[in-house]
Amino acid sequence: MVEIATVATFMIAALASLFMAWAIGAGSSGSTPFAPAVGANAISVMRAGFFVGILGLAGAVLQGANVSEAVGTELIGGVVLDPMAATIALVIAAGLVATGVFAGYPIATAFTVTGAVIGVGLAMGGDPAWAKYGEIATLWLLTPFVGGGLAYAIARLLRREPIAEEYLIALLAAFVGVIVANIEFAALGPAEAGGASIAEASSAWLPGPDLLGVAAMTLVMALLWTAAIGIDLRNGTERGERHFLLVLGGLVAFSAGGSQVGLAIGPLIPLSGDVGLPLIALLVGGGFGLLLGSWTGAPRMIKAISQDYSSLGPRRSIAALIPSFIIAQTAVLYGIPVSFNEIIVSAIIGSGYAAASGTGGGVSARKMGYTVLAWIGSLAGSILISYAGFTAFSLIL
Repeated sequence: MVEIATVATFMIAALASLFMAWAIGAGSSGSTPFAPAVGANAISVMRAGFFVGILGLAGAVLQGANVSEAVGTELIGGVVLDPMAATIALVIAAGLVATGVFAGYPIATAFTVTGAVIGVGLAMGGDPAWAKYGEIATLWLLTPFVGGGLAYAIARLLRREPIAEEYLIALLAAFVGVIVANIEFAALGPAEAGGASIAEASSAWLPGPDLLGVAAMTLVMALLWTAAIGIDLRNGTERGERHFLLVLGGLVAFSAGGSQVGLAIGPLIPLSGDVGLPLIALLVGGGFGLLLGSWTGAPRMIKAISQDYSSLGPRRSIAALIPSFIIAQTAVLYGIPVSFNEIIVSAIIGSGYAAASGTGGGVSARKMGYTVLAWIGSLAGSILISYAGFTAFSLIL
């Protein structure tokens, strides 16, 4: 029999988690995936907010487990977050993110949540998880260089005169098809194995070694993507590029849900066992919070990302979204909390420099300076505020 006090404390933490999910949906996961598409006039701001909410919910349910478990159990050692610690971490992180939403500056959600969980964990007497911090720091530091570098290379490639643009877009579509074929989905495999990819699940239909089956199904997926985009391009290059851009935005939105939901519900995982709530229930609840945030608060940030940072066309937007999708799925696979603002903004800058021959591509240096300071400040500030907040509440109670 679950005690009423246990349920009550869990509900308080769950409300804080829902607020966090709303703030994330209104901020990073709701604004960044379709921002390049909006900047390229491929979709309106309101429609982008609608679709990103639906796709984010799907990604949260199908791919949200890895990051959720990492945030809830792997950021601090020696202690388990209690209801008060989880609530304090979530409220402080959500407050910082919401402040960024209404101020028009993209606060890095992953920085704030990671810092808040570490702060309360240290205040509880926990030990730093240095190995996990190393993984997180590596991805965070590499993201601007890898994302921006790939975006720059793709944008430059699409501007080359000797190669027909249609062939390059079709080749990029094949590359995206290979990635889609090999990303893991919880519904396609056993839970203890973390799910399975489309290529793995469908290779069971083929005779022969599993590795050959996976390779064959990956090739089939790549050819299907190439054929679909190629046919669309034959009806008009600009039309085909815009459709490809919207598909990429959808993939990034799905990936955002799989990554960002963990930032909202991760601190609840140590508490869910006390009330008998399975992980899938937390994922659905967190995904619903992301959806609400995307529908109610994301349009403001979509405008900020798409217009304030760079004036994007379809080719530069495609160049920005492909590396964003790759980095997002890498973070989901390894259970690393990642900032979608950092991913998208880095990619936008990379594609912008390619288009403007190193002049910045319309990117506001002043805006970027404030953004980087906000990222650094959100990490350091969330650690300090959460540590102080938990310590103060412990003394009072």
